[in-house]
Amino acid sequence: MKINISILLVFLGFVFFKASAQEPKEIRKANKYYNNENYCEASKYTIEAFEKVNPKSRKAVERKGEMAFKTGECFRKMEDFKGAIEWYQKAILLNYQKFNPEVLFYFAEMIRYLGDHKLALDNYNAYKLLVPRDTRADAGIQSCKKSAEFAASKSNHLISNISILNKEGFDMSPVFGDKKKSSVVFSSDRTSPNNGDSDPRTCVGHMDLWISQQDKKGNWGEPQLLGGEKINTEHNEGTVCFDGKFKKMFFTRCPFEKNKNLGCEIWMSESKGKDWGEPIKVLVKTADSISIGHPCVTLDGNTLIFVSDMAGGQGGLDLWYSTYSKKADVWSQPINMGPEINTAGNEMFPTFNSYEDLFFASDGHPGLGGLDIFRATKKDGKYQWETPVNIGAPRNSEGNDFSLIEINDAEGYFTSERKGNTGGNMKSDLYKYQLPPNMFDLKVIVSKLGSVDKKLGNIRVIITGSDSSKIEGTTDRRGNVFFDLKPNGERIIKENTDYLITAYKVGSEKNKSETQFTTRGLRRDQNFIIDVPLLIPEEKIRIPEVRYAFGKWELLQDSTISSKDSLNFVYDVLMKYPKMILELSSHTDSRGGDELNLMLSNNRAKECIRYLVEEKGIDVRRLIPAGKGEKEPVKWVDERGKSVLLTEKYINQFKEKDPIKFEKLHALNRRTEGFVRGMDFDPDLAEQRLLQPMDDLSKAKKDKKDKKKKKKKKKDN
Repeated sequence: MKINISILLVFLGFVFFKASAQEPKEIRKANKYYNNENYCEASKYTIEAFEKVNPKSRKAVERKGEMAFKTGECFRKMEDFKGAIEWYQKAILLNYQKFNPEVLFYFAEMIRYLGDHKLALDNYNAYKLLVPRDTRADAGIQSCKKSAEFAASKSNHLISNISILNKEGFDMSPVFGDKKKSSVVFSSDRTSPNNGDSDPRTCVGHMDLWISQQDKKGNWGEPQLLGGEKINTEHNEGTVCFDGKFKKMFFTRCPFEKNKNLGCEIWMSESKGKDWGEPIKVLVKTADSISIGHPCVTLDGNTLIFVSDMAGGQGGLDLWYSTYSKKADVWSQPINMGPEINTAGNEMFPTFNSYEDLFFASDGHPGLGGLDIFRATKKDGKYQWETPVNIGAPRNSEGNDFSLIEINDAEGYFTSERKGNTGGNMKSDLYKYQLPPNMFDLKVIVSKLGSVDKKLGNIRVIITGSDSSKIEGTTDRRGNVFFDLKPNGERIIKENTDYLITAYKVGSEKNKSETQFTTRGLRRDQNFIIDVPLLIPEEKIRIPEVRYAFGKWELLQDSTISSKDSLNFVYDVLMKYPKMILELSSHTDSRGGDELNLMLSNNRAKECIRYLVEEKGIDVRRLIPAGKGEKEPVKWVDERGKSVLLTEKYINQFKEKDPIKFEKLHALNRRTEGFVRGMDFDPDLAEQRLLQPMDDLSKAKKDKKDKKKKKKKKKDN
């Protein structure tokens, strides 16, 4: 909606129409009350005028439509939205949109407010065809199109009506009344000695400032009028804020005189003990005819953000700010907060959190309906905020939602006109929101390092939190251990905490494995499943495949494999266990002589170590090369599931009948394996040594060839 009488017109007065001297007396009477914003009385006379107008002529049809539209406006501003829809429909049936297209816009606003996005979209589009330059409808159109997206992005916040603070009328705009946040000050039209007769603009009592104290159990006490000299009067007082020291209070006051539109002002009062001193007017208005209200002051009390309809804005009601000069004792000329914050619609009800991030309500940015709450994060510079973001459902609803204050990052208070409130007819109530603690649990799966499929049972697992919490468990035979609740029902894994998982086999504590995870920044429940690889001493580590071309020791890098990526696994293991001393054993296939294969395999092991030392920075003293030649063929599981040893005899049977398999099996024997030789590496005590040079295979081959020649020559002789 553009303007809500209970929220805004109580505090900011406007005149939208001027009566014509040529109009019939019943219409002049209706317009008189309407133009003076006496909507309670005006609705009676607009209905009476509507019924008396006989639509015989085009002008009479226009006047009848105007009275139907203004009746709808009266009901809208008195919070009777179903009544507003009924009268807007009557105006539309009389084709009043030809004379004043805004009837389509406000009808769309009401329909969207009640949740019918399809019909609302049709009427926004119809209005846009008639008034294409009016950007107010754009936000409504986007909101209707994004309604499913808004619903899908609903957060986990729990919303509760603070029934002890709410009465049948309007209760709105809470702020904390002290540093401890143990009191809350808000506006209400409930009966008091000050508010006297009902406000003719709203048909309810005038607004006053009330305060409620919280007891030690966190329960709010019965609200009392805020104490002080001339704080609450027979006029409307509302939308209050305090500086960081709670020494100064700023609030809105809207005086009322019959048949006059006096607008609103911001007033300031200084504390006097438990009460407040006589207020003085804050002089930031640029002209007497404009209205200002909804103050929001920075912690130092020197910058005031407020709402106004003054000229130079973006349209509708805008947020402005002014700074205070202590030396001159004056407030600066107001500055509009610009198109990043303000729109052609209405922006109002600004509040700050402890970081001075800005919350405000808007019906000009896309939202769920009516006024939505937006958050703009403060930039490094003064008086600059990021592009505002809709805080989403459920804190925003299809009704008006505004005036949010934070207790902390997870809970706070705000005002809403959603269904299910205390006052009925979707009048404003005070609500609390709370983000329930996220539920986390943890499953740790311990497996042998390098063999994920080999799970390790009877492994001690310790969970240590940054909050000094500590709990232990032992893996079952499948390598699993689960952490969810303590015996007292308290959750083990908590929010905003860093955790360290330590796993080791009892008796081999020095071979422990450590893994970290965190719950910081998580906004959803989560089941953590974390695989922890654990080194088993004196066992081989299965290294991902490192390949070599036939007769070569260079690491194979082609479209089928990256042997360096495989060795990066070894690097990660060495980094995880900084005291590990690892032997890298390389093997060849059975082709070639034993002596040459031994030298070739030794070069392959040295090449792996060279990569880890020169390209990854591992200390060479932690790595031992070992060439095994062809003496240790690998085991392989064949197509029938039978485990066989890939000996030369076994592989040769495929040489003729299956050459591809023959080469594949030979390649499986050309491998590199890791073998833990110690877990006590000390860089200060270990002997210095360099990378071992490669064996000269070409010389060995030449010597072998020469030896064969000599043997043949001797035989020939």
